[in-house]
Amino acid sequence: MTPDIDGFPHDRLRWLIGIEDTCVYPSPGSAMGPLDEFALTGHDAHWRADLATAASLGTGLRYGVSWPLVHLAPGRFDWSTLDERFEVAVREHGLTVIADLVHYGTPTWLDGSFADERFPGALAEFAAAFAERYRGIVDHITPLNEPLTTASFCGLRGVWPPALTGWDGWCTVTVGIARGVQRAIEAVRQANPDAVIVHVEASAIYETTDPELAGEAELLRTLATLPTDLVLGRVGADHPLRPWLVEYGTPPEHLAELAARTPVIDLLGVNYYPDLTPRILQRVDGAVRQVTANRGAAGLRAVLRAWQARYGLPMLVTETSIEGSERVRRDWLEAATGVVRELHADGVDVRGLTWWPLLDFVDWSFASGGRNVEEFVLRPESESEATAETFAPMDQGITPFLRRMGLITLSEEADGELSRTETEAVKVFPREVAW
Repeated sequence: MTPDIDGFPHDRLRWLIGIEDTCVYPSPGSAMGPLDEFALTGHDAHWRADLATAASLGTGLRYGVSWPLVHLAPGRFDWSTLDERFEVAVREHGLTVIADLVHYGTPTWLDGSFADERFPGALAEFAAAFAERYRGIVDHITPLNEPLTTASFCGLRGVWPPALTGWDGWCTVTVGIARGVQRAIEAVRQANPDAVIVHVEASAIYETTDPELAGEAELLRTLATLPTDLVLGRVGADHPLRPWLVEYGTPPEHLAELAARTPVIDLLGVNYYPDLTPRILQRVDGAVRQVTANRGAAGLRAVLRAWQARYGLPMLVTETSIEGSERVRRDWLEAATGVVRELHADGVDVRGLTWWPLLDFVDWSFASGGRNVEEFVLRPESESEATAETFAPMDQGITPFLRRMGLITLSEEADGELSRTETEAVKVFPREVAW
């Protein structure tokens, strides 16, 4: 194992909590509305209590900084909300915070969002300003959460800005993100040499029993690591996907720029959901669908071993949870922490696990008028529900959109407030004596 990393020693596992912080604000006239989970889940109103709950678990905290709301214009920032919240989280509660700089959304003044030629510089500017302002307060930084998921929603399927579609759109967004992340890492290092960079990516498992879909499944498996390869400067002339990137419109000079840089990341964050990450490709009525398949602990074990073998970096499970009853969530928490303990004891350099999210969250379809925006089938056991264009009706409040994945259950009250109730999974969350 590599030496100790601030807050994440090699000989001691860490247990963290994350608060869902998706923050996507579309430009005026967009078909979608704002998708701000801090607002939708009531965290903006109850942030003090939510931070106290996180602190009571004795954890570290992955926390979003709502880039679209902070970076008002080039060179202009509003730090007031973050100043107040970090004062409470870090100074009062002693939480170690991993800051999510980007969680799927960009400031609206970046007209082209991730495809805007100004994006890499804008992210670097924000990263530098953040790292300088909060040096010694928040030293653990994730430049951008899940490039793979971002590329799907923003570049392949046209759900979020810049709403590109097709593989050329995917490549545009992915390469733009990689360029931005590289420059953000450099900016953070210059502003705060003590910073710990936590690169967070979604894991992927694709299977099929249809021989005609084997090639597509293999492409999806290969693409799953391409964003991280790009960020780490690994896509040189001999990379198998370089010709594919150029075929779909990636400027060779952008690839050369990425390959010339070799940024250092300190922790490789791996996100895995047992009931969402594994997908089986099936052909239905002439269309290819991704159907989720629960692979449980075996899937987590396989993903962590694969990422360790490919990158050889210290790892942290930066997101995991499962949707279901309190008992289902408790069982997965025990199983997932068990896998991390087992692999750590077996010499795999995994430093801990994050339950994500602390609170139930609002399904992303809410911002799209209830339209199902996922690329996979959520409920494969029910064909009628699985193929539905609508996730839930918009005239029944927020309740139909609540995803039951948190350690804390949200319940919609008559006045529209979301009350918070501990689940039984809280009882088995591993406590740390001190961070």
